[in-house]
Amino acid sequence: MKWMIASDLHGSASACEALLRTFDAEGAGRLLLLGDLLYHGPRNDLPEGYAPKKVLAMLNERREALLCVRGNCDAEVDQMVLDFPILADYCVLFAGNRLIYATHGHHFNRQTPPPLQRGDILLHGHTHVPSWDRFGEDNFCLNPGSVSLPKEGSAHGYMILTDAQAAWKDLEGKTYHTLAL
Repeated sequence: MKWMIASDLHGSASACEALLRTFDAEGAGRLLLLGDLLYHGPRNDLPEGYAPKKVLAMLNERREALLCVRGNCDAEVDQMVLDFPILADYCVLFAGNRLIYATHGHHFNRQTPPPLQRGDILLHGHTHVPSWDRFGEDNFCLNPGSVSLPKEGSAHGYMILTDAQAAWKDLEGKTYHTLAL
């Protein structure tokens, strides 16, 4: 399956609109959101187009295509207005023979990884900086960056994941990095 992976919308309706347009253009089967959907958080400035009610309406319309994990800015009150589950701390996917442990990144990350076997992939957001690092014994740590509040000069971006490859793209769909899995 072709997955689109994004993180850290932080209530930006303009970023959510762009992401959903790009999701349609990519033809991905599912959209995995790695948390921080509606609230901007106390450490972030308001993102461009901040309108959490518009974001929740757009996401609710796409609920059948979404899989989400909980970010540090997501709360039970957010779940009350969203028509799909967002409060799981992690989920597990597969890309070929590799297990993917997907989480937000505020608890489990490269510095504090979950229990992984050789070849497993840790996938998280939270930092707002895309990354593709090898660590441990043939493990990868992947981060799609942020859709609405990218940091360190990175693009407003997302990731496409298939059984064989991960690709980092900006919201216009331009690929700026690929990694064979």
